[in-house]
Amino acid sequence: MHPLPATASVRVRRAETSDLDDLVTLEGRTFDSDRMSREQYRRHLDSDSALVLVASANHRNFLGTAVLFFRKRSGVARLYSLATQPEARGKGVGTALVEATEAAARQRRCRALRLEVRTDNHNAIKLYERLGYRRIGALTAYYQDGADGWRYEKLLA
Repeated sequence: MHPLPATASVRVRRAETSDLDDLVTLEGRTFDSDRMSREQYRRHLDSDSALVLVASANHRNFLGTAVLFFRKRSGVARLYSLATQPEARGKGVGTALVEATEAAARQRRCRALRLEVRTDNHNAIKLYERLGYRRIGALTAYYQDGADGWRYEKLLA
């Protein structure tokens, strides 16, 4: 994978079946536990209650993904997963993905977007707080490996 040039613009679109290999590879590179399988991604691609987004630059480099869940009759969407390629971190990919999930949640008339994050994932916490998310709860031994988490929420205008 080539480094992301400073001039590259990040484009976010809905994931397609042809993205499955990239999605599963990034999942393996990003998370040590709580990974989504190829089958889970395949199901989410065709689901009304899920939205899988991918970020790319210059119409090729696969830079990251976000998975958003919706529940029927709920005004709260859930950002289930956010992952970026290691070489793309700190270059606006996470911001572009989060902003796209917020736009999608607003389109579905959601009033809030919630997410969970590991307490030791300082970069993600900084990103979410910079984008206006506030901590609303603690999650003890929340992750598969026993790690604690925080729940965050952003009210959508």
